[in-house]
Amino acid sequence: MSTAARPAHAGHTPSSAASSQSPGAHRKTPKKAALASFLGSTLEYYDFFIYGTAAALVFPALFFPADNPTAGLVAAFATFGVAYVARPLGGMVMGHFGDRLGRRNVLLMTLTLMGLASLGIGFLPTYSSVGLLAPVLLTLGRLLQGFSAGAESAGASTLTLEHSPEGKRGFFTSFVMAGYASGMVLATVVFVPITALPKEDLMTWGWRVPFWCSAAVLAIAYWVRTHLEETPVFKEARAEGEVRKLPLGQVLRYQAGDVVRVLFMSIFSVMQTIFTVFGLSYATAHGGLDKGAILTINAVAIGLSMLVMPPVAALSDRVGRKPLLLIAMIGCSGALFAYFWALGTGNLVVVAAASFVFMTVLYSGFNGVWPGFFAELFAAPVRYSGMALGNQLGLLVAGFGPMIGGLLMTAGPAGWVPVAVFGTACALAAVIATASSRETAHTPVDELGGPYLKAVSGHPAPTK
Repeated sequence: MSTAARPAHAGHTPSSAASSQSPGAHRKTPKKAALASFLGSTLEYYDFFIYGTAAALVFPALFFPADNPTAGLVAAFATFGVAYVARPLGGMVMGHFGDRLGRRNVLLMTLTLMGLASLGIGFLPTYSSVGLLAPVLLTLGRLLQGFSAGAESAGASTLTLEHSPEGKRGFFTSFVMAGYASGMVLATVVFVPITALPKEDLMTWGWRVPFWCSAAVLAIAYWVRTHLEETPVFKEARAEGEVRKLPLGQVLRYQAGDVVRVLFMSIFSVMQTIFTVFGLSYATAHGGLDKGAILTINAVAIGLSMLVMPPVAALSDRVGRKPLLLIAMIGCSGALFAYFWALGTGNLVVVAAASFVFMTVLYSGFNGVWPGFFAELFAAPVRYSGMALGNQLGLLVAGFGPMIGGLLMTAGPAGWVPVAVFGTACALAAVIATASSRETAHTPVDELGGPYLKAVSGHPAPTK
C-alpha cells in the first residue's frame, strides 16, 4: 500500500515515533497530556465564564446606552454569542494547521491568543468614555476569544486521545472538560467578591479584575504545554508522508456524515449556556435571588462535576460512549424544567438541589464523554479538522442560547417555559445524532474513522 493511500495508524506497535520514548516517559505522557488539556480548557472556560457573568451583570450598563436596559441585556448576550460565530472559523483554520503542522504547536498559538484577548477586554474603555466604539471593541475582543476557543477543545481532545493507552481513552480525554469545571470555579471565586463591592467600584475597576487575572492562568498553561511532546500519531503520519495538504476537504469528502453528527450532538451544549448565563440573569432579575448566592451555587454544582466526569468517562471505556450520552441528554431535558421551577420558588436550598441534579449528575454524563467520543469518530489525518468543524458549528446554537432565551421568555411566573422547551428541542436533535453514530469505545485506535479508512485504503470499516 502506498503512503499516499494508507492512513496514519495511531496504534502501530512499534512505530518510529512511539518507540523513541522510554517506557517511563510513555507512562507519563498520558498524564502530562491530560494536565495540559485540563489547564488549556481551564483558561478557555475561565475566560468564557467571566465574560458571560459580566454580560449578565455589568456589560449592559457599561458598554451600551443606558436608556433601554432590556435592549442592553439582549445586546450584551449577543456579544457573548458572537464568539460562537468566530469559533467555526477558528476551528477550520487552526484545525487545518493542527492536522498539517502538529497538535502541540497549534495549541500553543490558541492558548496565547485566548489569554491576550481576555486581558485586552479588561482594559477596554466603556460607552460613557468613547461611545459606540466601546461595544465595537468589546465585540472584537470577543471575536478573538471565539476564534481561539474554536480550536482549543478539539485540539486538546485530539492531543490527549492520541497520547492515551487503549481502554483508557475516555478517562484521559475527560480532563478536557474537567478544565471547564475548573474554569467555572475560578471565575466564580474571582467574581463573588467582585459583586460584593460598592456599585461605583464594581462599575469602574472591579469588573476588570477577573479579566486581568487570566494572565496568571495563561502563564501556567503555556509553561505546561511547552514541556509536552507532539503526539506519536502525528509524528508517524508526518514520517510516513500521510499528512494531507487539505485535511478539511478530505474530512468533508469521506466523513461528512460524522461532521454533521458531531454538529447536532454539540447543540446539546445549549444546556450549559442556559444554565450558566441565562439562568443567572433570570434568577437575579426575575427570581429576586442574590447574585453572589446564585454564582456560588453554580460554582459548587459545576465544581463537583470535576469529581464526576472522570469516573463517568472511565465507565464509558467499559460500557460504551453512546449509552451514557443518551442518558445524560434525556435526563437533562426533564431536569431543565425542574431547574427553572426551582428558581421560581426563590428557595436557595431547592435551587441548589436542582442545580446539583442538572449540572453535577446529568450534564457531567455528556461533558465527561463527548471529548473522547467526538475525536474517536474521525481518522487521525483529519481528526482535528473534523472534530473542530462539527463541534464549533453546533456550538453556534449554544452560544446564542442566552440571547434566544431572552427573546423567547414571556411575562408571568411561567415565562421560562418556552426557554425550557427550546432546550429540550436541542436535546432531541442531539439524541437522534447520538443514536445514529458508531460506538467507538472498543474500537482500536488505528481503526477509528472507519469511513475514511475504507475510502482511502479499501479496508472494510469497523462495524462496532
